[in-house]
Amino acid sequence: MTTVLGSEVILAENLTMVTEFLLLGFSSLGEIQLALFVVFLFLYLIILSGNVTIISVIHLDKSLHTPMYFFLGILSTSETFYTFVILPKMLINLLSVARTISFNCCALQMFFFLGFAITNCLLLGVMGYDRYAAICHPLHYPTLMSWQVCGKLTAACAIGGFLASLTVVNLVFSLPFCSANKVNHYFCDISPVILLACTNTDVNEFVIFICGVLVLVVPFLFICVSYLCILRTILKIPSAEGRRKAFSTCASHLSVVIVHYGCASFIYLRPTANYVSNKDRLVTVTYTIVTPLLNPMVYSLRNKDVQLAIRKVLGKKGSLKLYN
Repeated sequence: MTTVLGSEVILAENLTMVTEFLLLGFSSLGEIQLALFVVFLFLYLIILSGNVTIISVIHLDKSLHTPMYFFLGILSTSETFYTFVILPKMLINLLSVARTISFNCCALQMFFFLGFAITNCLLLGVMGYDRYAAICHPLHYPTLMSWQVCGKLTAACAIGGFLASLTVVNLVFSLPFCSANKVNHYFCDISPVILLACTNTDVNEFVIFICGVLVLVVPFLFICVSYLCILRTILKIPSAEGRRKAFSTCASHLSVVIVHYGCASFIYLRPTANYVSNKDRLVTVTYTIVTPLLNPMVYSLRNKDVQLAIRKVLGKKGSLKLYN
């Protein structure tokens, strides 16, 4: 016999299965939550406007129709969806007393969050390869990075990202969750959810760790090798101006890589038992808010091509308004 009580299903064997979770988020901060809401809403709007601007400019300006900016546009699109999965719910919870999320919605949130996050990691690896091909093999670049190749690499990143996400989510939510349902986080992330499982999770955590190594360490090592080859090639360039220009095309990508991989590795490449809610939540804020914010800012502020394209697009719109 089974009875339903509140957020739990009680089985005949006195085993209580969780049907919804409570996201504690920033509830311990009390009245400061209102200030956090204002700050995070402002940052979210900047993230949206920044990424939409980059996507629009790359689409409208034909001079940016190159593999490097194609991948940047895909990355900005993925970042937009990545933040949409997390931030609106977090903003609502900052103003809400009821911070529950159903079991299925929690699994879906984790699936899409990890899917877009892993896709971003793989895309950054592909962008590193693109810079390697452009600088180290300029004569073969049109062949190495043809539009067909770019499309296949993008599809591989997305498929690989969501397959890895599906694997991890299945490992987490196949575990039994009993009476404990308070997630000490502002969204359904791996460590705070798996800590609530009422069984031994060592095997599941080990497989998740292997997945983490494959999607974080392997692409990062690939980027490092790519940049070592790039550095060796750049140092052979005779003119200082040529070396500076070559370095500048890589600086923006490197800045995003360091922050993204650094924060993600700190959270996911360690045992769940080492999860420390306050410190980890601060790091998580970095890669769920600061990194998506950093991406459009770095690429627009440091990249002269993007700056010029934005001015051209805005100039065209201004001319059209005056003409009308």
